[in-house]
Amino acid sequence: MNVTIIGLGLIGGSLALSLRHHGLAQRLIGVEANDAHARRALELGLVDEVEADLDRAVRQADLIVVAVPMDAMVAVLPPVLDTTAAHQVVIDVGSTKQALLAAVAQHPNRGRFVAVHPMAGTEHSGPEAAINGLFEGKTVVICDAANSDADAVRIVEQLFHALPMRLLYLDGADHDLHTAYVSHISHITSFALALTVLEKEKEEQRIFDLASGGFESTVRLAKSSPATWVPIFRQNRLNVLDVLDEHLHQLQHLRELLAQEDYQGLTEQIQLANHIRKILP
Repeated sequence: MNVTIIGLGLIGGSLALSLRHHGLAQRLIGVEANDAHARRALELGLVDEVEADLDRAVRQADLIVVAVPMDAMVAVLPPVLDTTAAHQVVIDVGSTKQALLAAVAQHPNRGRFVAVHPMAGTEHSGPEAAINGLFEGKTVVICDAANSDADAVRIVEQLFHALPMRLLYLDGADHDLHTAYVSHISHITSFALALTVLEKEKEEQRIFDLASGGFESTVRLAKSSPATWVPIFRQNRLNVLDVLDEHLHQLQHLRELLAQEDYQGLTEQIQLANHIRKILP
């Protein structure tokens, strides 16, 4: 199978490595707007070649993967589908779905597109962030599968089963709601924590010296690129605002308990929070 990957950063690059590792791609063609990233992707062997012409890159592939930031995704996907033939399959790997699905809802080649979201990643970006095995054992969400051609869905299912990943099916609205509640809130909270520490602790060496494993793991996501996350927050704004309001409510409640020296109440709230262990042992 020939695969064209548009966007050679963390997810696009990692998918290229995984496809090659599992023997799922005979030829990997990259499309990358950043010249430095394109050169580095070739040096790292993420792809066999980089094609400057989008239409030509699409025509050469059996599978086309769109792996650019979400705002660019909405602009790039329609012209990709314009060039897509009946034997080809197009997927995205984006973190939000409703705006993207709306952008191509009436496209004559909509059936050749399967919207997916691999629930995997790190705080790093660019070709050097690519990791072989990033997706193994993780979940991939397939969205609005009923609006895609059955053979296209079957090809995508077989592909992600082979990586191997767990498959979950959601419609676009449910996807955006639940990723806001679990994934997107984690990132915006991490950004806020980093800003809090940077505001209160002016001595950078003290942050370095005193940071424990807990702080490092909690603030890790704050290293993520704004080029990735501002478009996600923009496209999923209402859901993120909803969960952020609840998060602020919980913080305020914990603050009140501490201010009132209600340590029994604080204990009870922490015990309630401990229930997460039953879900994530």
